[in-house]
Amino acid sequence: MPSCGSQIILCEVPIRFDNYVGCSHGCKYCFVTRKADISQVKLGESTQALREFIAGKRTTDTQWCDWNIPLHWGGMSDPFQPAELQYRRSLDCLRIFAETQYPLIVSTKGTSVLSRPEYLELLRKCKAVVQVSMVSPRFDVLEPGAPTYHERLASLEKIAAASLRLIVRIQPYVREVKSDLLKYFQQYRNAGVYGVTIEGIKYFHKVRGMVKAGGDYVYPCSGLKEDFGQLRDEAHKNNLKFFCAENRLRKMGDDMCCCGISGLDGFRGNSANVVRFIHDRRNFKYTSHMTTCSSSSSCFKAICQNSVFSGLLPDKSFADIMELFLHDRKTVTAFMEETAAKQKN
Repeated sequence: MPSCGSQIILCEVPIRFDNYVGCSHGCKYCFVTRKADISQVKLGESTQALREFIAGKRTTDTQWCDWNIPLHWGGMSDPFQPAELQYRRSLDCLRIFAETQYPLIVSTKGTSVLSRPEYLELLRKCKAVVQVSMVSPRFDVLEPGAPTYHERLASLEKIAAASLRLIVRIQPYVREVKSDLLKYFQQYRNAGVYGVTIEGIKYFHKVRGMVKAGGDYVYPCSGLKEDFGQLRDEAHKNNLKFFCAENRLRKMGDDMCCCGISGLDGFRGNSANVVRFIHDRRNFKYTSHMTTCSSSSSCFKAICQNSVFSGLLPDKSFADIMELFLHDRKTVTAFMEETAAKQKN
């Protein structure tokens, strides 16, 4: 079944669906490789599980959500990697999304598969926002199993024509590629891209020039703020929306939801998260279900691994636990760092 992990406290669309386990793109920076060997690709969540979620069935970690929240398809594994041509499960999923008109956000580098006629035909019938991950031609050596940057670039126009919105996903951003990005924004706009979403690279080990934030080592805010300001100006100059997936700088984006779904009919995210509370408190809202359902807090189990804290979950609502995160920052930081340390070991 679609699941919800540690992004629950930060993300507006934290429920992900992965119909494959593993990924053959071989991206050297992939965060998933911190936890497991993903080189062997096999089938993941089933089409039946997708249908059940769309019909309203929920598991313990998605019990908090009682509306048709957009699914983030491809959170841990690319649905349009080469294995798709063997298994065709993503094609079957597209049929379900087209049939049900359930809103989705799909993230991929697999443009060589997605741009095939049979996939585009179904994509046109879906309520889909497509995010194509592409940073710079310099990243080709870091993504040996994926289509090259220029191959992805050549596919953008076809995908834009078949989707509600096409977002170029610039993650992970490294400062050395800023000049590359500035010169490609006009080509993105000409291809029909709606906007870009960007986030700085995160390292799980100490790196010179980086600062510690939670369990990661990241760029200092000052450097990113300078770069993102220039990139935002260039994006706007080319009539592109600019979304900031960097939690510390989310307010620099054109909307607090960095996936590019704002204003789309039927695309309602979860505004009850820490980032929204900090940067846009006026629009931070719980649903009534989040405050009254005593079993709606299990989604926090991925980050509440302390035995005392996790013991609270069965009897608390989503709102009860979120309030702890909002008003006891010291405790929250300690839990996040402890969780990050466990994931590395």
